Amino acid sequence: HTPPLRGSLPPEVALALRRGMATRICSPYAVTMPPMNDLAGKHIVLGLTGGIACYKAAELCRALIKAGATVQVVMTQAAEQFITPVTMQALSNRTVYGSQWDAREPNNMPHINLSREADAIVIAPCSADFMVKLVHGGADDLLSLMCLARPIDKVPLLLAPAMNREMWAHPATQRNMAQLSADGATILGVGSGFQACGETGDGRMLEPQELLEDIVAFFSPKLLAGQHVLVTAGPTFEAIDPIRGITNHSSGKMGFAITRAAREAGAQVTLVAGPVSLPTPRGVQRVNVKSAREMLAASVDAAQTATVFVATAAVADWRPATQANHKIKKDGSGQAPLLQFTENPDILHTIAQGERARSGQLFCVGFAAESQDLVNNAQAKRARKGIPLLVGNIGPLTFGQDDNEMLLVDAAGVQPLPRAPKLVLARKLIAEIARRMRAAA
Repeated sequence: HTPPLRGSLPPEVALALRRGMATRICSPYAVTMPPMNDLAGKHIVLGLTGGIACYKAAELCRALIKAGATVQVVMTQAAEQFITPVTMQALSNRTVYGSQWDAREPNNMPHINLSREADAIVIAPCSADFMVKLVHGGADDLLSLMCLARPIDKVPLLLAPAMNREMWAHPATQRNMAQLSADGATILGVGSGFQACGETGDGRMLEPQELLEDIVAFFSPKLLAGQHVLVTAGPTFEAIDPIRGITNHSSGKMGFAITRAAREAGAQVTLVAGPVSLPTPRGVQRVNVKSAREMLAASVDAAQTATVFVATAAVADWRPATQANHKIKKDGSGQAPLLQFTENPDILHTIAQGERARSGQLFCVGFAAESQDLVNNAQAKRARKGIPLLVGNIGPLTFGQDDNEMLLVDAAGVQPLPRAPKLVLARKLIAEIARRMRAAA
């Protein structure tokens, strides 16, 4: 039985909410969202050079295809010492190329044909030796020849370095990377941790999902280039004693999705995150906090240089007036201790009424998680906070989920965004913010 939804909602929104609620309550099956085709229509040439990180290239190939891209693998002879062409052929569904004398090409020019078909060439792993070839225009194998022959203005080159920590830190490697960047290549960076040689440090190839995130971001329109976006995400935790506290069901997924979408759009991004265990999106500065007062202090500090503030966090309205120094134990009386509460500071209102927001230097967006009467409550909150845009959603239908549906509320009315993966909605919200900022300018 679908529980009633009280309050005024647009009919299509109410129907969608009822369907979503009914599915989660009545169906034994989880709601399945369509796959994210972030790279649909893109053709990637994936180059592998010699290094143990070639094992990660197999998963990267699979991830690129799952994201909608087609992948053509090109391997050096050194790469074939670490992973077989058969493996990469099976994952890419295409015959792997390894020689510039490949007879399959009628004109005997695979270095020309393969590069002209690509939307990007991604070298992962890119060895220190191969960087040297790229810097000096070496062309003694198919992969280096193809990189040299590619139309620089049409086919970007993305490099995922992988090497021992000492090789990575060597001045020669750092000089080579600087020159490659100056020549127009994009260096995707490296990870840090335990290496196959037994040492620990920088130089590991990034994980496949990290590389995928970077590649998707590379192709994304830079709608917020030059902007600094501040996002709050997750719940806050208000301590009762050293063991217990008051919090809520917010998972932080929506805020983290907005953070990623803002970074994809070219913005510098600061994420102030409550106590959640989600991984930090690539290229984002993260500040971890627990309480509402800690979140306020971190947000006010970051807002001094931000141009966009998106208050996604589900901040506790109240906190215990006092915090016990030790765990409050049961005394056998059956009576719970009496707790006194005090109101937490209003983070969104504080920043929205600050000088930078009132002067138009900081565009503020709020979130409202409601359980009923979404439209009226969201409109009232937007007016109360004094912000141009507020996003409303039904909390019980979004907390902890990978998908959401939202209402965009402004002075002109309400615009529903139908249920979709949170990252899809985050990208739509970022595009809407960019559009409004351009209009205001």
